[in-house]
Order: sequence, then structure tokens, then C-alpha cells
Amino acid sequence: MLRLTLIIIGIAILIPLLMYWLSPRPVLYWIRDRLRIKGGLTLNSVRVGDVDWPYLEGGRKGGPPLVLVHGFGGDKDNWSMLAPHLSHRYPLIVPDLVGFGDNARTPDVAYDIKSQTDRLIGFLDALGIAECHLVGNSMGGWIALQAALDHPGRLSTLTLVNNAGIIGSQESELQKLPRDGHSPLVPTSAPDLKRLMAFIAHKPRYIPARFLDVAFQDRVANNGLLDKIFWTIVEDGEQRPLNARLKDVAVPTLIIWGREDRLIHVSCVAELEAGIPVNEAVVFDNVGHVPMLEKPAQTAAVMRRFLARHGY
Repeated sequence: MLRLTLIIIGIAILIPLLMYWLSPRPVLYWIRDRLRIKGGLTLNSVRVGDVDWPYLEGGRKGGPPLVLVHGFGGDKDNWSMLAPHLSHRYPLIVPDLVGFGDNARTPDVAYDIKSQTDRLIGFLDALGIAECHLVGNSMGGWIALQAALDHPGRLSTLTLVNNAGIIGSQESELQKLPRDGHSPLVPTSAPDLKRLMAFIAHKPRYIPARFLDVAFQDRVANNGLLDKIFWTIVEDGEQRPLNARLKDVAVPTLIIWGREDRLIHVSCVAELEAGIPVNEAVVFDNVGHVPMLEKPAQTAAVMRRFLARHGY
């Protein structure tokens, strides 16, 4: 019996290892799906104009949903580690924006922030969501802020997580990088993807090499489009920053930031605090550009307290 038990244990260990080395993609997708299940999220799709928008949906039924909007180069699964800390209390809607994730990768549409914002509002219309608590990280935070300014009646609250679209008093490391025509946020190899993850997160989680290879393979085919979108956003940020319009934000706003953000300098927090009439800010030490991935439980706790203070 002991020998049989050891053989069974050995097989149970060997099979996942073989799958990891021989066929890592299904293993990685299995892990992704387990994270979705843990957060109570299921994959759905809705037709928006002539595009099918994929999105994750879950959480408690009833009330305006929390709509979580990812940043540049990200997708809906950027929120999967945060979801378990919120789904027991709130409805969650987590879309892929056009140009990212599993959404359409159309090269001939506009990818400026206003166009993406209008498309996001169209997505909410397609789902029949008249009002929501809008949450965005990085580029997604810029889109969320633009939505608060252009469509104030659609938001109950606004949560900005290391959002772009604001000029701070100090430049970030990303802003100081030389412009050689290639986006520093578009990796050109699996090792480059590892470098990028270390640039984005202050203490990035360990990802095995075979999974990095799969992640890079999934991205590389879209590098040309990502590069185009990146430079569109850079131009938008230089020519149309939202600093002067912050006073017009009409909904309670939560600002969450990582002090060690190398992409968007933490000095932007002071600009947001000074400009937005009703706001509160939390800055996490030892956190970079993606608090919802680096400190999901703490980020969710801050969000829950903020929403409770505003009656939700």
C-alpha cells in the first residue's frame, strides 16, 4: 500500500510538470480560469455596434455595478486578483477595451482617449447600465476620468488607480526614457516582457519561464497595434492633459497610488487632490503601478471603505 501511495503521489506530481514543460498554454489558461472562479467571475460577451465586447461579470446582484477598466497593454484579467475581495458585496463588470485582450484588434479605428471613452459608454449602454461606480487603472483611469467629465450622470463614484492623463510636478522614469520610436511598454521578447513586469510592479510576482513564453507569444502578434496606441496616448497626454478640468469632476473620487510607480509619478496625486472637489487619496508604500495586482486585499479594503462612506 505504501508503494502504491508513493506511485500515485509521484504521478500526481509528474503530470503537471510534464504539462508545464510540454504544453504550458493550457496550464496557464487553467490558472487564469481558476482565478476567475475564485473571484466569482464568468466570461460573457455583448454586441456594441459592430464589435463583440468580451467581459467578465460576477459578484452580488443588485445595485449599480463596479465597472473595472484595465490599462495599456492589460486586459480584463488584470482585476481577477482584486475580484475575490469585492464580489461578495458588489456587482462587477470587467471589460476588455477595443484593441486589448480578446476584444477587436482593429488597426483603422481611433485609439485616442475620447474615442475609447465613448466606446466604453456604448458598452454600458449595450448592457443597460445607466449608472455605475467606475474604476480605472493607468490608461483605464484616464478613460474613467474622461467619462466622469463628459458623462457625469453615468457615474455614482469614480476610483482612479495610478491614472494617466494628468501632468504631475515631477517626471516619471517612463517620461525620461529616450524616444527612439519604439514603445518601452511593448516587449520584443520573453525576457523583455519580464523586464517590463519589473518596471510596472515594484515587487513583481514570480512567473515561470514557460508561462512567460506563452504570455509573450500571445502579445507579439499585436505589437504593431500596441505601439500605435502607445504613441497616440503619449500625444494625447502632451496635448490634452486633464489638469485644468479636474474642478469639474462632480462625483466623489477615490485616488489610489503606488508610491514607487515608475510609469506615472506619484506627484500626480497632489494635482488630483488639489483639483477634484470631493476626493480622498491613499498612497501605498512599496507598491508600483498596479496596486490591484501588487496589494489586492489592501486595495479592495480601501475601495470598500470609500464606497461605504458614500452609501454603497
